[in-house]
Amino acid sequence: MDFSPIKQALINLPDNADEAIVCHVFITELLKTLGFNSMETVPHFTTGQGGNTVNYAIRKNSNQDIFIGTKSNPYLLVEVKGKNINFCPNTEEYKETVNQLKNHLLAPNCQSAQWGIISNANHIQLFRKHGKVIHPALHCLEITPDNLEEVILAIKQKIEEPQKALTVAIYNNKGGVGKTTTTVNLAAMLARLGKRILIIDFDPNQRDLTNSLGLQPKVDSLYSWLVNKNSPVSDGLIRSCKFSTKKGVSWQFDIITSDQKLQNLKEERLREMISPLRLRQALEAFKLQYDYIFIDSPPNWTFYSQSAVCAADVVLIPTKHNCRSSLVNTGEVIKCFIPEIQQQRKDGGPIALPIFFNGESITEAQRHTAEKAIDEIIENGKKDKVNPIDLTPYFYPKSTFAREDRYVFNIPSSAHIASSAFARVPAVYKHKTAHEYYLALVKEYFLQ
Repeated sequence: MDFSPIKQALINLPDNADEAIVCHVFITELLKTLGFNSMETVPHFTTGQGGNTVNYAIRKNSNQDIFIGTKSNPYLLVEVKGKNINFCPNTEEYKETVNQLKNHLLAPNCQSAQWGIISNANHIQLFRKHGKVIHPALHCLEITPDNLEEVILAIKQKIEEPQKALTVAIYNNKGGVGKTTTTVNLAAMLARLGKRILIIDFDPNQRDLTNSLGLQPKVDSLYSWLVNKNSPVSDGLIRSCKFSTKKGVSWQFDIITSDQKLQNLKEERLREMISPLRLRQALEAFKLQYDYIFIDSPPNWTFYSQSAVCAADVVLIPTKHNCRSSLVNTGEVIKCFIPEIQQQRKDGGPIALPIFFNGESITEAQRHTAEKAIDEIIENGKKDKVNPIDLTPYFYPKSTFAREDRYVFNIPSSAHIASSAFARVPAVYKHKTAHEYYLALVKEYFLQ
């Protein structure tokens, strides 16, 4: 691969190059270097959302389907800015550009897009879209003539060899917020919708996920899988959970249960044997087999929860509106714990999804009380002298600079059917109310 044209383009780019010049000089060469020709690239692509356009939409041609002619089913979108736009993380210009790209990727004419790039020729970042979820595939990288080849090869490898599964850690530093119930019913609902699902019980001391499905923990399966890096995956590691209706319809998802060998191992001993990065590496073997991988995590910031968050593309955080500590702990997860893992991974991930209220009925008065607590958490985050952060998008995802919207998705207590737990059957398979609310949950967070 000849990188000299794009290197020369980068060198020749004026320091004050505006968006049009960055597009003409640098981005056109970038797309060629990534393997796309002019018949596979549509500039000023109409997204179908108002009159919005994205700088470039790209897709490989197939047979008689020439992308520049059909302008359908784009694969990659590129949003470009001038060199004077600051792409350092946490700047307003960077966040505005990321939000702009996300809006493009979710727009009606871009439903098929799986990747998005932002660049101002000083920095570049690749994002992946999985259904409704958009998350960093690479950190926001500075571009220089010296590292340009390495950066482009990293992007090219990602977009040419996409992984199928989205890995989701279900985590809150507070216990009792319904992490296991959420994991089981998300898996069951998505399996009912035809998705291939793997769930992992990564709380070997409680083993609630394993117990909720009426399964017994293995003597040793999860332990050996994590400790023996070079051993093949054992046949007994993954079990299938199959549920059938009286009409003969059946649904299935897979589970990696907890095992007895991991139970009661001390934290120090665990870290001697297993790196918190190990689960992420081990799950690579399953990324093409499943659509979603959900990890049920214990509370507290220990080896297991750190491993789960490290393995995840995104973190889903159930909370309780009537439990202030669950809201405060949510802020800590987003503000402290996830950035800690991002520093270790150095690829921009994982990111937090917006919160939802889980398994409690809520009155207007109670909602108002929860909003006051959230407002205080958000304000404290902004005022933090060491690590200031705006938590608004995570607590109020529909609120914007121009419009205050305190919407928080809510699953009421009526969706958590006690009899389902005793029957060892996910509530969504037994009760219409649970089915409706968890269907709404998967549409809210995962399905476009």
